[in-house]
Amino acid sequence: MTTYQLDGGMRKASNKASMSIVFLLTQKKMIGYLEEDFSVRQCLEKMRYHGYTAMPVLSKTGEYIGTVNEGDFLWCLVDHDDFNLHDYEQVQLMDIIRTDWNRPIKVTETVDDVIMRMFDQNFLPVVDDRDKFMGIITRKSVLQYMSESSLHTASV
Repeated sequence: MTTYQLDGGMRKASNKASMSIVFLLTQKKMIGYLEEDFSVRQCLEKMRYHGYTAMPVLSKTGEYIGTVNEGDFLWCLVDHDDFNLHDYEQVQLMDIIRTDWNRPIKVTETVDDVIMRMFDQNFLPVVDDRDKFMGIITRKSVLQYMSESSLHTASV
């Protein structure tokens, strides 16, 4: 049984921690995402519409490129402080994205891998063996899984 240190208390994960992560996945068709050829303005409008603070960015062929967040747009605003909203139609998403942030996790990895990565991220992008984006795993879904697992363990 694996033990995790959370906020000074100990939590134990069930033996199921080495199982597939697919059950934690929110599928691509259920979430908003951005495409690599979007302008900064298009991205801001889509993020506002969905109410997200960060969104995955995909290529036209469905590969995960990276994640962009509000801070990336803030730095873009600082770098182009003389722009108005219409000027941001000319700035491309690929000009501001950090592709090394929020690395994806392979669908073949385990719940243990997901839990350890969730300490640092609100969501994890999930890709298949061809690096095609499948969806995301949210911190909320992991916490629900851990809560249900500990309730089930306590009742046994």
